[in-house]
Amino acid sequence: MAAELTMQTVVLKVAMSCEGCAGAVRRVLSKMEGIETFDIDLKEQKVTVKGNVKPEDVFQTVSKSGKKTSYWEGEAVAPDASAPAAAEAAPTTAAEAPADAAAAAAVPEITPAKADA
Repeated sequence: MAAELTMQTVVLKVAMSCEGCAGAVRRVLSKMEGIETFDIDLKEQKVTVKGNVKPEDVFQTVSKSGKKTSYWEGEAVAPDASAPAAAEAAPTTAAEAPADAAAAAAVPEITPAKADA
């Protein structure tokens, strides 16, 4: 499977307020296979990962830290094949907006309607 992966640089915005938060992200990334290097910028709340990885896998791994995670706008390098995964991540990015309570309230109303259809 490693042969399918190419060197990627994935840049994420991760809500980290202290070294403990950065440590949680560091722990989950250190367990992920395929990562060559990663950098955690606490001040910028920016995590840059380089390696033979899929952007969506890095996103999911960092999300396991319990920190709000989204793709860093304009910098995340992702192959065209992962565009649907990036689209699925869009609600996470939108949730950062001040109106996240309104957006979250709208999602449960839509989801049951689709499940019933």
